[in-house]
Amino acid sequence: MTSVIDNLQQVRSRIASACAAAGRPVQAITLLAVSKTFGPEAVRAAVAAGQTAFGENYVQEALDKIAALADLRAQLQWHLIGPLQSNKTRPVAEAFDWVHSVDRLKIAQRLSEQRPATLAPLQLCLQVNISGEASKSGLAPAEVPAVARAVAGLPRITLRGLMAIPEPAPHAAAQRAPHRALRELMAALGDQGLVLDTLSMGMSADLEAAIAEGATIVRVGTAIFGGRPQARA
Repeated sequence: MTSVIDNLQQVRSRIASACAAAGRPVQAITLLAVSKTFGPEAVRAAVAAGQTAFGENYVQEALDKIAALADLRAQLQWHLIGPLQSNKTRPVAEAFDWVHSVDRLKIAQRLSEQRPATLAPLQLCLQVNISGEASKSGLAPAEVPAVARAVAGLPRITLRGLMAIPEPAPHAAAQRAPHRALRELMAALGDQGLVLDTLSMGMSADLEAAIAEGATIVRVGTAIFGGRPQARA
């Protein structure tokens, strides 16, 4: 059984190869280790291997983990990448560094209102349902410009870019298409005067395709931590 340290090295090698193939510097990619359903000890193992950015899907699980790892808080970034209900925005605003899954203006407004003024601005991405799947959260692409303009004007938060979870695809060309669409959507927002720098896209199965299309954050869980225990809400 390979260790988290070995797995991280393999993922970093994949990222480096993908960057070389795309003609991009490896420093342009942030590896987000998705630690949902894995305990604090797994996070500590990844930290020992030099990993500092962690993604979580479930708010209460994440809050418990952040508390258990309080001794490491200054060196870690915590990113919420799962759905966020409006009744859970306050603890997220108080505890996280990033939220990738903002899928309506109300959520951003609540995070803005509830972010403590003593903390750095909360970094946000708008989640886009780029594949148009009925089962997926996220804004429809046509909704993004108006929401992005509104979110960009809110205090105590910073709109950084877009996030998507495309539907699985069988080969590289099919994997690249939705990532390309997200990149083009962010470029269109830039043409409208919004200053954005983050494309959160790509996971264990498709990070190469995402990097080829301009990803700046790749969210990798299984390839780092292994098969997941039974997920819990």
